Amino acid sequence: MAKETLTITDNRSGKTYEIPIEHGAIRATDLRQIRVSEDDFGLLSYDPAFMNTASCKSTITFIDGDKGILRYRGYPIEQLAERSTFLETAYLILHGELPTRPQLEEWVYHITHHTMIHEHIKKFMDGFHYDAHPMGILVGTVGALSTFYPDAKNILDPANRQYQIYRLIAKMPTLAAFAYRHSLGMPYAYPDNDLSYGGNFLNMLFKATELKYKPDPVLEKALDVLFILHVDHEQNCSANAMRSVGSSHVDPYSAVAAAATALYGPLHGGANAAVLRMLGEIGSKEKVPEFLKKVKAREALLMGFGHRVYKSYDPRAKIIRQTAEQVFSVTGRNPLLDIALELERIALEDDFFVKRRLYPNVDFYSGIIYQAMGFPVDIYPVLFAIGRTPGWLAQWQEMLLDPDQKIARPRQLYIGSGHRDYVPLEKRR
Repeated sequence: MAKETLTITDNRSGKTYEIPIEHGAIRATDLRQIRVSEDDFGLLSYDPAFMNTASCKSTITFIDGDKGILRYRGYPIEQLAERSTFLETAYLILHGELPTRPQLEEWVYHITHHTMIHEHIKKFMDGFHYDAHPMGILVGTVGALSTFYPDAKNILDPANRQYQIYRLIAKMPTLAAFAYRHSLGMPYAYPDNDLSYGGNFLNMLFKATELKYKPDPVLEKALDVLFILHVDHEQNCSANAMRSVGSSHVDPYSAVAAAATALYGPLHGGANAAVLRMLGEIGSKEKVPEFLKKVKAREALLMGFGHRVYKSYDPRAKIIRQTAEQVFSVTGRNPLLDIALELERIALEDDFFVKRRLYPNVDFYSGIIYQAMGFPVDIYPVLFAIGRTPGWLAQWQEMLLDPDQKIARPRQLYIGSGHRDYVPLEKRR
């Protein structure tokens, strides 16, 4: 039987080293023993952007990018999107198992009854300029919550941790909706505990003068599915930020603010808005072939296709495409959908894109649905942040309980100047 080890020969010294392999990986610190002299620090691995480095062990999310598989705690995303709810999926992500009926009822109750925010948070939000980006407001107010809940610093107490998890999952939609209303100059609409998680969010966004807001059940379900699809996605940029910042043992509000800041970037949370702009610029399905010619000539960018992880069809994109038809049965068909479908059809039949394994990802259709539901482009990353909050918290909690983890501090390869003596200003050239 083959040994689970890797044998390395250092051609600089002629020495051979045997390094253990565990879970298909070697420990980077095992490379430290490979030295050419006593004062040599030891061999480092160089991996910009963590292209082939595992920073942790995790039991939360499994992805097989070649086969287009995404599972939360072992459960296929397709089954969860069809049969589960967002709050049930959030429980699964954080606790590792699907809840019993009493567990789910208690979980939903606590989150439903923590949706209100302190009135002074509203005053804090009022300090933002009228045209401030809703995501910028969300980042600022989530971070500010740490000053309202100083008990959150007690992160090593399980009961206290659970309490902050209730608060964060509950308050994110409230903060997001208030940020949106602030950008429109509209009065804030308070949470309604009679509504579901998604229905309450729609209420806080769109309630006008009616005494009781009644969300459309189709849109309510669609929003729940979209939140489920965004709950977690392995060690992406924002999850890595959550773990890295959380490793300093800061409170979870500050860590979530850091994760949301990472999501604010156009390469992470802004991709679906870029897809909408692209489809708008194409203009009609008849112009799709001309646009794809420009893409192949590197004169235009194809947004919403390809993924760092998936080398086949993103399973989330398939679910969103099905959800789109349900949404359009209520809102009317978004004309951009016809352009998107034609773009997908031609691209998947073209060897140029097939050979490069460029398939639609989750961002390709999500923006079209959001637009049909009445969400402005600026709020798209905010919607992403609401869905991703349970995943961030699961990553944070797993990191805290992992005995292998310490405060994050990557190594560097120094390639700057050697020792130099200070030169007085008058002698510099």
